[in-house]
Amino acid sequence: MTGFQGFPEQAEARRLLDAALAEGPAHAYLFHGPPGVGKRRAALGFAGALLGDLGRVERRAHPDLYVLEPLGDQIRIDAIRELRRDLHMRPFEADRRVYLVFGADTLNDEAADALLKDLEEPPPYAVAVLVADDIGPLPDTIRSRCQLVPFRRLAEATVRDEIVARSPELSEDEATALARVARGRLDRVDRLLDPEAALRREAVLEVARSVYREPGFQPGEASSRLMAIAGERAEEAKERAQAENEELDLTGREKEQRTRRAMRGAEREEILLCLEELEAWYRDLVVVAVGAESAAAHVDRLAELREDATVEQLSGAEAAAAHVDRLAELREDGVVERLPGAEAAAEAVRETWRLFEELQLQAGLALEALFVKLHRALGSTRISSLL
Repeated sequence: MTGFQGFPEQAEARRLLDAALAEGPAHAYLFHGPPGVGKRRAALGFAGALLGDLGRVERRAHPDLYVLEPLGDQIRIDAIRELRRDLHMRPFEADRRVYLVFGADTLNDEAADALLKDLEEPPPYAVAVLVADDIGPLPDTIRSRCQLVPFRRLAEATVRDEIVARSPELSEDEATALARVARGRLDRVDRLLDPEAALRREAVLEVARSVYREPGFQPGEASSRLMAIAGERAEEAKERAQAENEELDLTGREKEQRTRRAMRGAEREEILLCLEELEAWYRDLVVVAVGAESAAAHVDRLAELREDATVEQLSGAEAAAAHVDRLAELREDGVVERLPGAEAAAEAVRETWRLFEELQLQAGLALEALFVKLHRALGSTRISSLL
């Protein structure tokens, strides 16, 4: 971007914002796209360019900058009423006032209706920038009154460069694996590089393999292990939110809502990340089985993938074997590819991810149901005709 720095890639967003700086801004913008791809950074950079003082904008110290974020799990009408009162104040220093609304997709119906009135007839000096991870919940009337600025997932190379810059001690395979697990999102890099996150990732992969390696696999136990991992993330988010609350001028109720929202958000995000790890592992079983190892996400664990992709353990079926006196032969003859089951498992995880992303599922029950499907796909052993 020629007008200001602030985020990698995003060619279309850069083109649109460059034009806004060169030709004069519209009255409202809607930055939309996945989390962790630069929307917030770009919004602050855009505001800094419009107000001519990026440093004070980044510190939230510019008198002509107004920032609104959700408290609790929504942006409610009271917050929009406060914004509307400020909206009709003329600029203090700059030629305009800039209003950043982060988490715009959490506007409830009343708040969205109230904001719409000002988007329809804004003061000439006001520029509103709405930032949303998902534009689906926003009414068409709001979307139609904003210039849409799309953001995409980042290229693997961009994420990998960030990982290498932060942790140069990682091997090439380790950096590549983490970049692929991050799925084009820079917000995940900090988590993936955290030593605690490395332990959590190891635990998730153990769960992924236990589905077909443990004879006594229990879906409920696997679900509980992932929920415990998500619970750890929620506690970390709670501690951070409580520390941040001390610096903010909020009521006790607002602090409590902000903390709860941070905990729910962290737990939900960790569950989605766990599901993506599971899907990537089962997908890797498929790509390794067909000889496409270079496409595997877990390039740092190819030895385990080769072992798991080509051999089915017969321990889960041995008790049912009719020819118990010939188990050694059955084990030898039962070496088969895991490809069909891995394909079904990856699709089952993708479907659960989609449902969890779109709906308010009860996480524990949804995960347990998923592990039942995974065990059905991968845990039941296909053995030779000697049975």
